[in-house]
Amino acid sequence: MARNKNDDLLMEDELAAAFLDDSTEEVALVETEEIISAVDSSAEPSSEGDDGWDTETEDFPGQLAVDVYETTEKLIVKARTAGISRSDLDVSISDNILTVSGVLSGGEDEKATNWHIQECYWGEFSRTIALPVQIKEDGVQAILKDGVLTISFEKEKVTDRKKITVN
Repeated sequence: MARNKNDDLLMEDELAAAFLDDSTEEVALVETEEIISAVDSSAEPSSEGDDGWDTETEDFPGQLAVDVYETTEKLIVKARTAGISRSDLDVSISDNILTVSGVLSGGEDEKATNWHIQECYWGEFSRTIALPVQIKEDGVQAILKDGVLTISFEKEKVTDRKKITVN
């Protein structure tokens, strides 16, 4: 069940009612019932063709799911990018921060008159990751194969810890 902003209000009133004496309990119960009925009536679709679904388009890009792991020599970032061409991908790195962005096109079918299910994301996507280890920015290899983007970084050799004297 999805929560909405009024759920916390309901819980707060119910908790208050539990700690009040019998004379104030009825007032709190009536207020809680009024809030519940207001929430219930606002959740009902209007008779003006609104089916209760949020049809607004999102103004922010989708987020790309990634796997990040390391071996003894490399740091690897993998992302499922099925359906994305190389020309629609932008991969960049700066100050140990990786950004992968692009556009996944093909989801709009102008001949469709009624969608029954639309779960696939179409449009712009972006993902920015602070890399967990120091890497050599000039030792990077990116490969797009079978719908998987694999980015391999050479890890920067970490020198032994240096003792700092506190004065």
